Amino acid sequence: MKRIVPLLAMAGGLLTAALYAIPCAQAATTTYHATLSGPAENPPNASPGTGLAVIIIDDVANTLNLNIPFTDLLGTTTASHIHCCTTTPLAGSAGVATQVPVFMDFPLGVTAGTYSHVFDLNDAASYNPAFITANGGTVGGALSAFLTGVGANEAYLNIHTTLYPAGEIRGFLVAAPVPEPAAWALLAAGLCGIGAWRRRRA
Repeated sequence: MKRIVPLLAMAGGLLTAALYAIPCAQAATTTYHATLSGPAENPPNASPGTGLAVIIIDDVANTLNLNIPFTDLLGTTTASHIHCCTTTPLAGSAGVATQVPVFMDFPLGVTAGTYSHVFDLNDAASYNPAFITANGGTVGGALSAFLTGVGANEAYLNIHTTLYPAGEIRGFLVAAPVPEPAAWALLAAGLCGIGAWRRRRA
């Protein structure tokens, strides 16, 4: 039963992500998914932690919409960022591109949770100052580099913890279509059903 609670929380986060995506469907948006895990870190680790991030970028409004459910971390959360840009797509490491020291209002001191926030990519506060400096010293330069890196699969999101200060779980951002809302609802219903079945067996 203890594992069902974070799974239901994750389903809730995914449902939130789907709802966020619906009104954006007519805008110039691209949705990226990132499956977060310990083996995907650099260097890899054996954490059982997982996460499934849904990230929506609107390149007209220049907004970054983050929806990140995560669970089963070994350490407690200390930070989360998007790093960009690696020299090789889907591999390697890069500096922090987004807000430091941590995403605004990201849940800290926990091993499971969800996070949803919309950042204004025209706002310098949405970036690591070092990323702005490295890309011409302007927000426009940082925005261009960030969008290019994300689109080229050279950006990843990770979650740092007390046990893994350099990052416990991470995943590269990959463009993917958003599943239909009915699919998210089916996932939530299935998880609820598993919880009910386990309660009857307990």
